[in-house]
Parts: sequence; structure tokens; C-alpha cells
Amino acid sequence: MNSLVWTSALALGVIWVGYPVAVAALAALRRPGRPAAGARPAVTVVIATRDDAATIRRRVANALASEYDPALLDVVVALDAAGSAATPADLAELGARVTVVGGDAPGGKAAALNAGVRAARGSVLVFGDAHQAFHPDAVARLVDALLADPRLGATSGALDVAAHGGPPTLADRYWRYERWLRENEARVHSTVGVTGAIYAMRAPLWEPLPAGLILDDVYAPMRLVLRGWRVGFVRDARAADGRRFEAAQEYRRKARTLTGNLQLCAWLPGVLVPLRNPIWLQFVLHKLARLVTPYLALALALGLAVMGARALGDALPAALAGTALAVALLLAAQPALRRRARHLITWGVALQAAVVVATFNGLRGRWDVWQR
Repeated sequence: MNSLVWTSALALGVIWVGYPVAVAALAALRRPGRPAAGARPAVTVVIATRDDAATIRRRVANALASEYDPALLDVVVALDAAGSAATPADLAELGARVTVVGGDAPGGKAAALNAGVRAARGSVLVFGDAHQAFHPDAVARLVDALLADPRLGATSGALDVAAHGGPPTLADRYWRYERWLRENEARVHSTVGVTGAIYAMRAPLWEPLPAGLILDDVYAPMRLVLRGWRVGFVRDARAADGRRFEAAQEYRRKARTLTGNLQLCAWLPGVLVPLRNPIWLQFVLHKLARLVTPYLALALALGLAVMGARALGDALPAALAGTALAVALLLAAQPALRRRARHLITWGVALQAAVVVATFNGLRGRWDVWQR
């Protein structure tokens, strides 16, 4: 039982602490990037969406307001063929710098992106979602990063989750950790996946995505890595998301994205081959090892429970009763603490349940998991 406890604890430590610390240490040894050189190219912002016309108009206006030469910036809106809330006629007044196209059949984000890229004119593609907003200089910073390093095939920006007045959720804290890790991974070689709400790619490197793909923002950059390109991360190229998600919504989102990681392994198996994938260790520890977190945590908890039971012997019932009473009295006396505990438990269960559901989806090959 001791071996189970120590093995589980060590594995969790490596996944969540050891690997990130090692990556950060290696990143600290890297020299900072060179400043950008050369004239800025034409850019097309591609927005694949199934949202309503008002949301799309706001998003397009934000993209067009970027601090980038207007003569070099246009926008393509690709409407999901599976059921968009807007039609091209609803968006006819967006102007000459905006092209609206219908997504490819059978629908879904990947099919819409394929149609959007075909209509793009820029030599750099900047991808964004409908509900986030670029900072004014975000497009320029992404482009400058590509100009500064010819080894970069794509580069991610950073998504800011807006403050909502309440305490940060576990998902908020996780995203800050994730963003920090991606930045360090990019300095070592490449970030494992980009932020779908804000990233750029050299247009000639784009290849159509398979229909039904869940995670275009992991599949597309990992395909570049397998071809020998690097994928960067630009901390100062920012987008903001003002939405706040409840635990149930975040559960659905995480179940979808984690299922997408397993789909990626099935549809792009080269990522699992060390000789083909130069960031194989990063991919395994960042994207796959995390999927065993709930099982390792359960094994650790069971192991500790058994060890505690053996140590206490006949005193176990009294110890459990006393502990339960003390916790109940403390929570009854401290309403703020009670709310905080309920909040943490709800979010913790939701996020780990998403991992379990994603595991079963992957084992069954169930990839049709899109939910709003």
C-alpha cells in the first residue's frame, strides 16, 4: 500500500509540478527573440462561427479596428453549415473588407475554417472566435513574431479571462497556469497547441482540416511541428473573453477538449512517435498524462485511507466521527468558508468528471461531442 501511495503521489507531482518547473528552467536559458524585420504582409482574420448576427458584427468591428494598416487587413466570416444563427444576408452591410462565406458540409468548426481559409487573401492567417475581442495591437504582435523568426510556422496569442468581481474559479486558475506553461514550452521549442481565440499561421502552410475535428487549435499546430516547424507564443498578443462559465458549462467544455486530445492521437498518430514528434515528451506530459489525474488521485486517497485505518485500528470509528463533527461545526460557524468549500468541491468534481467522460469517449471513438 505504501508503494501505491508513493507512486501515485510521485506521478501527480511529475505531471503538475516537476514537468512545468523543468520546462520553465529550460526556457530561462533561452535567449530572447530578435525584433521583427521586414515589411508587414497582408493579413486575413478568419472567424468561424455559428453565432447570431449582432455578435458577429461586434467581433468583425473589433478585428477591423486593429492597429494594422487597413489596406493590408481583411476579415473572412465563415458561417457553420450545421446551423448558424446568422445568414450572409444578415451580414451584407459589413463592408468591402469583409467576406462572408458558408462553411463546408457537413458542418462544424473545422469545415467552416476550411471554407474561410479558401476565401482568405492574406499571406498570414489570424484566427479568432466570435465571443472574444483582440487588443488593438494583437494582430501586429502576432505578425511581428512570425517575421522575427523564420522557423515559426504559427504562433499563439494569450487569452485573458476578464475579472468578474468574484473569486477566481478553479478553471480560471488552471487557465493562468496553462498560459504560463505554454509560453515556456514555446521558448524551449513549441507550445503544445495554440489558443483558438487568437493565433496566426503562415497561409501557405495551411492544410484543410478533416471534417468532425474537435480541436483545430491543437491539430493544426501539431501538424506543423511534425513537418519541422516551430509554434510560438506571444504573451503580449492578447484577446479578452468577458464571459463567465458555471461549473456545469465548464464541465462540458473540458469534456469536449479532452476528448479532442484523444481524437488527435487517433487522427494524427505521428504525435505519438518520438522519432517523428520533436516535442513528444511535452505532448505526452502536457496533453496525455493529465488524463490519468483523477485515477491517480483516487489511488492516492484510497491508499492513504487504508494506511490511516491500519494505523488507527480500533480507534478509527471514533476518529472519523470526531473529524466529521469538527468539520461540520467549523463550516456551520463560518458561512464564508462553507461557501468556499462548496465552490471548490463543485468545481473539482466537475473538472475531474470531464476527464473521466473524455476517457470513455476516447475508448469508444465517440467524437461527436460538440456542445455549447
